[in-house]
Amino acid sequence: MEPEIPPNTGNIARTCAATGSVLHLIEPLGFSLDDRYLRRAGVDYWHLVTVRRHADWDQFLQALGREPEQGGFHFFTSHGGTNYARVKYQSNDVLVFGKESTGLSPELTTKYYDYRCQIPMAGGVRSLNLSNAAAIVIYEALRQQNFPGLTMT
Repeated sequence: MEPEIPPNTGNIARTCAATGSVLHLIEPLGFSLDDRYLRRAGVDYWHLVTVRRHADWDQFLQALGREPEQGGFHFFTSHGGTNYARVKYQSNDVLVFGKESTGLSPELTTKYYDYRCQIPMAGGVRSLNLSNAAAIVIYEALRQQNFPGLTMT
């Protein structure tokens, strides 16, 4: 939600291209989608990524046609929750990450308290880089499903 740093979003887009995942961007964005750093981080894989842009959280939910309370939503935060590796991921799950500077909004982490997930870290570290966290979780979710649609080259 609301990414601020173009290279992080470009890196996440590249992970989405490599995994066949859809990238949903919820505004406001901290950059233009034409940003050269965003494009460079995504290398030449942009044509392989399905990117959907949403004006806000409500529009995002409307586009999905379901609510978090219906299941399959996982909100990633460094402020507690279930260990991400203990979650049982399904093919249509939604992985929600916050913006780089502040993470998920307090409104979302409060409203969806029971859906919070966390990647374990050593003490004293505030958070992981957003693109690294997204890659860790995406690949764990796919590993649990035996990497559907992915090949070894």
